Amino acid sequence: MLSNIRIVLVQTYHPGNIGASARAMKTMGLTDLVLVNPRDFPHPEASRLAAGAEDLVDAARVVDSLQEAVSDCVQVIGASARLRSMPLPHFDEPAEMAESLVTHAAGDPVALVFGRERFGLTNDEIRCCSHQVSIPANPDYGVLNLSQAVQVLAYETFRAWRQRPDSGFQAARPAQDRQPTREQLGHFHDHLSRLMQTSGFITQPHARTEEQLQALFARAQPSRKELSLLRGLLSSLEPDAEG
Repeated sequence: MLSNIRIVLVQTYHPGNIGASARAMKTMGLTDLVLVNPRDFPHPEASRLAAGAEDLVDAARVVDSLQEAVSDCVQVIGASARLRSMPLPHFDEPAEMAESLVTHAAGDPVALVFGRERFGLTNDEIRCCSHQVSIPANPDYGVLNLSQAVQVLAYETFRAWRQRPDSGFQAARPAQDRQPTREQLGHFHDHLSRLMQTSGFITQPHARTEEQLQALFARAQPSRKELSLLRGLLSSLEPDAEG
């Protein structure tokens, strides 16, 4: 689905903005970048500011017109800070735009179009779009850099995609954050129980105390690494560890 979502940059003036936009795309799983008549491309500054997304910059397609960039798309959404009188459907909230975009992208190519740094998209270019979207911002200073605008809308698109039941998205988790198995927890509680008895903390089996401690660690939800640390602490406190 994400491969069907295209980012189109129209007549980008600064090549660094192309690289920064590619970086914004890659962090959100988007890979299809099309450039309409960029002022200066290819350019080392585009690759430098891509910072790890050079592959998107190298694979970017350069075309002569917006019509050519979006001719195969079923939905084309133009990002614009200025509201126009054209009777195009307008998304006031990027989240609503993203929901619609990923729904259409399930079966066909779609595009998010961004205009020039200075004045955005022309009226003729807006006419190539099926929808418009604006990014809500401070009314006294609602100015976003091109790559910032790409990042905001790319994030909303990625969020809408990963929340779909069929996305299969799983957030990466560090290995040390993995939860312990029930067996590992059982060994820990057995170890703790033995130490409480040998240390004299309890002189006979005391189910209530052990239940309370089990509830405490259940609420704490220690990771495997943290549980291993606790086991090491218990071992260091055992009588045979002294001396």
